Formats: sequence, structure tokens, C-alpha cells
Amino acid sequence: MTGVNHILTLHREIRRDHQARYYHRLHGVLLVLRGMSCQQAGRLIGDSARALQYWVKRFEADGLEGLYEKERPGRPRRLGPEHLEELKLVLQRIPADFGLKSDFWDAKSLSAYLRQNCGIILGLRQCQRLLRQFGCNPSRSRSKAFVRPAIINDETICESNSSRRN
Repeated sequence: MTGVNHILTLHREIRRDHQARYYHRLHGVLLVLRGMSCQQAGRLIGDSARALQYWVKRFEADGLEGLYEKERPGRPRRLGPEHLEELKLVLQRIPADFGLKSDFWDAKSLSAYLRQNCGIILGLRQCQRLLRQFGCNPSRSRSKAFVRPAIINDETICESNSSRRN
């Protein structure tokens, strides 16, 4: 792994975890308080000078509390954590078990399941993304579409149907 790859890996980890982002902000503000400019500190830790200015301003106004994540604006998710846990179990069975006219999970069958059983309307693209999120990546061809996942070590792994559908 090269130095650039290490840096990208660390930045991904920082952005993945709330606590890591908080500590990242602490380090940035500390560098500015020790005499670095926001531009220098931002360059060193991989953030913009504007971000550092914002963090310093929040720290000066609210202390350590100002560096914690705030609620982010935007439309709330349609599927909460409880729905995602339910989907893990649902995707282990076939759609026909839920009264759907399909032998395999694809975006159409998942969308129909969510609409009928959860009252949630999601488009086909969003359903495709969910299937990929759970490790179910059906091919465009129905002959190789996802049939039934298997759970191994708490991870959903999808099996493909190798036989042709008529």
C-alpha cells in the first residue's frame, strides 16, 4: 500500500465514524490554537481552511460541544434501521413466500414487497442499491438473477441461480 493509499484509507475511516470525526476536528482546532493558520492546519489534516475556520468559530462559541456532530439537514430516510434489519431476514426467503409473483429478488420484487408490507414506496434504482447493500447484486439478465441469500458470519451473501429460467 502506498502512502497515498494509507492517507485515503485513514480519511475514509475518519469520515465513517462520528467519534473519529470529532477527534479529527479536535486536532484541527488544536493546531490552529498552537499557532498554525487555518490554511496550514487544513492542508496538514486534509480539510479546507474554511472548515477549520468554521470549527474554530464553533469551538470558541460552544466549547467542546461545538465540535460534536449536529443534526444534518435533508429529507429523512424512508427505511430506518428496523426496516433494514427486517430486510436482512426477508431477503433470505423467496418473494413468493410473501405473495409476490417472482421466484427471485430483483428491484421490482423488492419494491413491491416494501409497498405491500411496509407501506414504503421506493423506486427501482433505490431498490437496486438496497440489494447491492445487502450483497445481492442481480445481473441484468433474469437467467442469472438473485435467488436466495445465505448468511455467513452475520453478512448477507447472495447466491445466483445458474440455471436458465423459462
